[in-house]
Amino acid sequence: MKQAVVAPSMMSLLYPPSGIAGYAREAFIQDVLNEAEKDIRSYLDAGAHKVQLDFEEARLSLKLDPSGGVLEGFVDLNNQLLQRLTEEERTRIGVYCGPGADQDSTHSLDVDYGDLLPQLFRLQAGSFYLSLASEPDPERALKMTADQLRPGIRVFVGVTDPCDPRAETTEEVRDRVLRAARNIPADQLGTCDDAGFSPFADDQSTSRQKAFAKIRARIEGTKQAAEALAGN
Repeated sequence: MKQAVVAPSMMSLLYPPSGIAGYAREAFIQDVLNEAEKDIRSYLDAGAHKVQLDFEEARLSLKLDPSGGVLEGFVDLNNQLLQRLTEEERTRIGVYCGPGADQDSTHSLDVDYGDLLPQLFRLQAGSFYLSLASEPDPERALKMTADQLRPGIRVFVGVTDPCDPRAETTEEVRDRVLRAARNIPADQLGTCDDAGFSPFADDQSTSRQKAFAKIRARIEGTKQAAEALAGN
C-alpha cells in the first residue's frame, strides 16, 4: 500500500506574510517538519510499502516565479525532512509531481518539464511519480527524465489520464510503457496514473466505473509490457 502525505513545502505556504504574534515563521517551519516526520514514520511503521510526498506545487511555482527561486526553496525544505530519515527509509519515500487536475483542469501543464526536473531530482527520495499521459510531448519529457536519472531511484510514469473521459485501452498503456522503457532502464521504471481521480471529492466527472476501467488498463497494459520486455 502507498500512503500519500502533503509535502512540507505546501504546508509552509499556510504561514501568513504578516506573521503571527509570538510564533515566528522559523518555529512554524520546525513544527511542520516535526509533524510531517511523525506522519511518515507512523505509516512506515504500519507497513506502508511507500509513502508519497505530494509535491504538486512544484510545477506551479515555476509559473508564478520563473526564476526558480521559490522552487529551489521548496526543494531545500523538503530535503530537510528527508534528511531526518535513514537511507533505507528514504528508499520507501516517493515524490509525486504534476500539473494539477482539480475539476479536470490543470494549472501548470504549460510549464516546461525541462525547467522542473533538475530541481525535482535533487530530492533525496527513492521514487518519483511523474504525470506523463497528459503531456503534449511525452517523448521529450521521457528523454529529459532520463538525463536526470541517477542510480538507485525508480521513476513511475503516468500511463493513464483521469481527465480524459475516454478509458485507455490495454494496448495503449502497453505501448506507452514500452516507449518509456526506450528511455528509462526497465529496472528503474514503474507506472502510475496522472492526477485527476479527485481524492478531495471536488469533481464527479469521473465515475467509479471509469476510474476502475482506467486502473485495469494500467495494470494489464503494464503486465503486457513487462512480458514483452522480459522476452527481449
